[in-house]
Amino acid sequence: MVLLVNFVVASYRIVRGNSSSDRLITLLLLSTTGAAVLGVLAELMDMPALRDAALAVVALSSLIVVVWTVGRRQQS
Repeated sequence: MVLLVNFVVASYRIVRGNSSSDRLITLLLLSTTGAAVLGVLAELMDMPALRDAALAVVALSSLIVVVWTVGRRQQS
């Protein structure tokens, strides 16, 4: 239930975010929430592949942060 509330609030924040930084942080929150959901489902359904998918989501989120940060530094 907490993850669902987190998803709804974060989705609202993406739509109403003031800056691109706010939207990026919220997108990262959503990806972390998605990874948590996949992790919980992996344990409940006994499917290790979902755990791997959760790790892939976290890795892609990390890559997004790195690319965005490098891009911001080059603009400055």
